[in-house]
Amino acid sequence: MGVPLEIREGVGPVIDPPVDTLAAIRALRPFDAEEAVGPLLEAIRLIRGESPAPLIGFAGAPFTLASYMVTGRSSRDAEGIKSLMRAEPETFDALLSRLVDTTITYVSAQVGAGVQAVQLFDSWVGTLSPFDYGRSVLPHMRRLFAGIQTLGVPLIHFGTGSAGLLKLQAEAGGDVIGLDWRIGLNDGWSRVPDRAVQGNLDPAALLGPWSGVEEQARWVLAQAASRPGHIFNLGHGVLPATDPDDLRRLVDLVHEETAR
Repeated sequence: MGVPLEIREGVGPVIDPPVDTLAAIRALRPFDAEEAVGPLLEAIRLIRGESPAPLIGFAGAPFTLASYMVTGRSSRDAEGIKSLMRAEPETFDALLSRLVDTTITYVSAQVGAGVQAVQLFDSWVGTLSPFDYGRSVLPHMRRLFAGIQTLGVPLIHFGTGSAGLLKLQAEAGGDVIGLDWRIGLNDGWSRVPDRAVQGNLDPAALLGPWSGVEEQARWVLAQAASRPGHIFNLGHGVLPATDPDDLRRLVDLVHEETAR
């Protein structure tokens, strides 16, 4: 799309200049998946040809992508994109609409290359009220899921800090709703009872001793109570200081407990 992106240590993604005007949005290049992410698609093909392990594709959700593009970097309160949403709704809608189109193309290319499921990851959606999500984001997310639900793979819809938005996220789409660690599994599942759920061990649990990891993992599994439709996972990404051996032990523990 021609957006200048730099990953800075200790800062994260940085976009300079930001994309925060109609003129800047209209200047974005059309997204060609093979041109833009050809090495990624080739890696998917290679892995699928060599490994029987299921492969999950990934895409950032439009609101989160827009937050980075408008603010230029991470913003815990998403002030920049929320200001645009309220003060210039036409510009906000134009940006999200463009990102929906791009994400549909991107996800379709990953599925075409061989991924067997896809997760939409909305890191900053938890900054929104249910009112703002329902009015300004939900229509775009509905269109996004309508554009990819025919691809024939399970779709996982995950948002960080989005306990208050779970029903709206389910309304937007997704076969599976991801839960972060800030809500109990029982509580989260009760809000989206017609969906499978994924989650939701606190990633920071893996920074402590194994006894604590095991205790919290068993607690999550106990809440699931062997009901069909629970996919055990962390409630967010793996933290950099996590010991890979503890991750292996966690996977083994979950397999052992759920095989009974």
